[in-house]
Amino acid sequence: MIIHETNLQDAKLIELQRRGDERGFFARTFCADEFAAAGLPTKFVQQNMSFSALKGTLRGMHWQRAPHGEDKLIRCTHGAIFDVLVDLRPASPSFLRWQGFELSAENKHQVLIPKGFAHGFQTLTPNVEVSYLVSQAYTPEAEAGLRWDDPKIGIEWPLAPTEVSDKDRSWPDIAQVDKLYAD
Repeated sequence: MIIHETNLQDAKLIELQRRGDERGFFARTFCADEFAAAGLPTKFVQQNMSFSALKGTLRGMHWQRAPHGEDKLIRCTHGAIFDVLVDLRPASPSFLRWQGFELSAENKHQVLIPKGFAHGFQTLTPNVEVSYLVSQAYTPEAEAGLRWDDPKIGIEWPLAPTEVSDKDRSWPDIAQVDKLYAD
C-alpha cells in the first residue's frame, strides 16, 4: 500500500500496490503492521457495506460523537463515488475544511477517515457498493450529522443529488450543531 497525505490533517488516501500476472492481480487492502508503522489505526471491529441503485445518490454527512468516534477505512467495490470528509476537530489546522476523493472499483483507492470527521459520499454511477471498516461498533445515540449542502462548509458535489434520505435532509447546518467532535 502507498499511503498519501491529504489536505486534511490525519486523513489519508491509500493506493493499493497491485501484484499481477496473466490471471489478474493481488493487493492488500489492510495490513496492521503497515498501518501501525505509519501511525494509523489498526483496530477495526466492524465491516459495513452500502448499496445505492441510482447515480447521484447522496449519503451523509455523518459521524459518531465521542466517546464512540469511529476511524473508517472506505473503499468502493462496485461503481464509483465522490467521497467527502469534513474535519470537525476544533483544534485541528484543517478545522471545517473538506476534501473529496473519487473512489472506484477501477482505481481501487481507499480513504482513511480519522475520528472527528464528518463523512458522506455521492454515487457517480448506478449500482454502487461501498465497503468500510470501522473502529467502533455503531451506537445509535451517538449518531450525529450536518447538512450535506451547508453553505458554510461549501462542499462542491459533482452532480445534482437524485436521492437523499429524509434523515440526511434534516441534519442541521454546522452553526446549529450543538457539539462538534471532542474526546
